[in-house]
Amino acid sequence: MQSILICDDNRDIVEALKIYLGAEGYTLYTAANGAEALDVVQNHSIQLILMDIMMPKMDGITATAKLRAQGNIPIILLTAKSEEADLVLGLSVGADDYITKPFRPVELIARVKSVLRRYTVLGGAAMAPGTLTVGGLALDDDSKTVTLDGEAVDLTPLEYSLLKYLMEHPGKVYSSKELYRAVWGAAPVSGEGAVAVHIRHLREKLEIDPANPRLIKVVWGQGYKLEKPKGE
Repeated sequence: MQSILICDDNRDIVEALKIYLGAEGYTLYTAANGAEALDVVQNHSIQLILMDIMMPKMDGITATAKLRAQGNIPIILLTAKSEEADLVLGLSVGADDYITKPFRPVELIARVKSVLRRYTVLGGAAMAPGTLTVGGLALDDDSKTVTLDGEAVDLTPLEYSLLKYLMEHPGKVYSSKELYRAVWGAAPVSGEGAVAVHIRHLREKLEIDPANPRLIKVVWGQGYKLEKPKGE
């Protein structure tokens, strides 16, 4: 069973995480600061770290940078909304993902499983020619298949075409009219609403929380884009 290190100086949060993750069968280790986390990693096989940002002795940002210099164990930051600047710094020094406190157990578990799948399934896998990859998304245009963190996603042909177009241009914003012309192959006389519907369907299939998407984003007043992860 995979091992997870919980690093947080708040004992209530640690105990709650132990309950949620223990119920999923993970082997769990704990640390109260970054220095202790480094010791645990040196002495145990760890597949994922949940890392608080604000801690005594050694904060989560410093610990993340040190851990990333040693290897590629995935790290999910545990952050308060007031720590946005620190969060950006944490991601820039090598954290893989983040979750904001207070977190919902279902979202926490989904995020943990997603990152672990990416690490174990996709970490050393070579992608076939013709495969587009953005973050945990992989689209194989030869087999016309899509996977998210190693798991197959069932899309309609139109959803597939729309996702493919966005993945071919990650980070670029397209208006509904531009997407309609590119994917539907026609002038958007009255079909722009179809873009919004299919974007919603894609979010329902690809996002942990479709109401707060992390992959397919709306740029208000301008259009849609597929978020390009930092470092890609």
